[in-house]
Amino acid sequence: MPRVLVVGHMPFDRSTGTTITLSNLFHGWPKDRLAQVYTASTEPSTEVCEKFLHFPPREHYLPPQYYALRMLGWNGSTPLQGIPAIAAVREAADRRRAVAAVYAHLVALADLSPLHVPPRVVRWLRDYQPDVVYSMLGSVRLTRLAFRAAEVCGVPLVPHFTDDWPAMLYPHGELGGIAERALRSAVRKLIRLAPAGMAISEPMAEEYQRRYGIPFEIFANSVDADFFATPQPQPVGRDRPVTNLVYVGALHLDRWRSLLNIAASAEAISAAANPVRLTMHCPAEDVERYRRAFAGHPQVHFGRSLASHEVSDALAAADILVHVESFAEDTRRYTRYSVSTKIPQYLAAGRPIFGHGPAELASMAYIRSARAGVVVGVQDPDLVTEQLWKLCLDTSSWHEFGRNGRTHAERHHRRERVAARFADVLRKAAEQGERRQVGAGGRS
Repeated sequence: MPRVLVVGHMPFDRSTGTTITLSNLFHGWPKDRLAQVYTASTEPSTEVCEKFLHFPPREHYLPPQYYALRMLGWNGSTPLQGIPAIAAVREAADRRRAVAAVYAHLVALADLSPLHVPPRVVRWLRDYQPDVVYSMLGSVRLTRLAFRAAEVCGVPLVPHFTDDWPAMLYPHGELGGIAERALRSAVRKLIRLAPAGMAISEPMAEEYQRRYGIPFEIFANSVDADFFATPQPQPVGRDRPVTNLVYVGALHLDRWRSLLNIAASAEAISAAANPVRLTMHCPAEDVERYRRAFAGHPQVHFGRSLASHEVSDALAAADILVHVESFAEDTRRYTRYSVSTKIPQYLAAGRPIFGHGPAELASMAYIRSARAGVVVGVQDPDLVTEQLWKLCLDTSSWHEFGRNGRTHAERHHRRERVAARFADVLRKAAEQGERRQVGAGGRS
């Protein structure tokens, strides 16, 4: 195995979709050949990796910036969004378009500010002597940090894109267009160090190969045996008269609005036929923020927030699993190539999936291509109700959809298979880096 240096905001753990995917991809990697630089003020998990360098915000801002931010009330460790003045602007941005523009400029200003990499970080990077750098990136600042890490170590870099943030991070001319130009420059510069990249879906891999001119391999989340152990769903009958719809995931990116459509359909079906209940397992902060929007829907139940090891049991309690995406124009462009972390888990659980979101999104296409459920790709409440009602009544289709999904997950998402293919891509990237070093006379 090559010695890999992972660069990212969040450390290895299982608290978010990104870190779950990261942990699964590196599952079983030799711990003495894996290290991570991370910027978040979060305690890492040592399940997958044991060698960490915490590079907190107070170190990667230049002293004048740092002290100016401290004067605004920043504590030097939490995200800048936590500064009281910026937090107030962020809260107001949810209600007023003009304030949202101001907030976007503030975020861009922080993201584009000069990155300071102190000598102790450079020494740590060089002492580790990685063969390759891997990063999921996500911002200009992280892109520059990943590039700097690969540059000082003299090794190739493999970027992994899980949504189309390079096209959507600064789409409204933030900072007079400077933000978008800086973003494009940072990504292009990074690509020059990349013999190959990774994307989360086939449409993204095709688009990014065209956009950046290097090959892209497809890597979404992988799943372990716990999800494949879920028993087949039992038809609804007298012993269990309620059809259980289950949604696991966040409500941000306007997903809550699509879930409202399903909640209304569940209510209509319950009034006319067998009762249907929608249980949503969401992060606690999302429940707090959006609970009021669902107050008028008695068929909706907020389940507790789940730890990663509890997800498989929650999926096993479902008759039908629900996946949604937003129809808002900005959001659908941002998520057009993404495949959610939970979709491989849904497929492995062997449950029929009801998808509701723009038909052109990769996630909706993935459910259809796996023949694992029903997708309503337009914002039509009557059609949502009609298709959901049909799925609830046709319990014979549950086993077919579930079997198709599980077969697809076995082939494409079983953790051991994905990890072996993932290691092969990183190994080849490291070997290309070694050949370049030999041709150039060794590492500098």
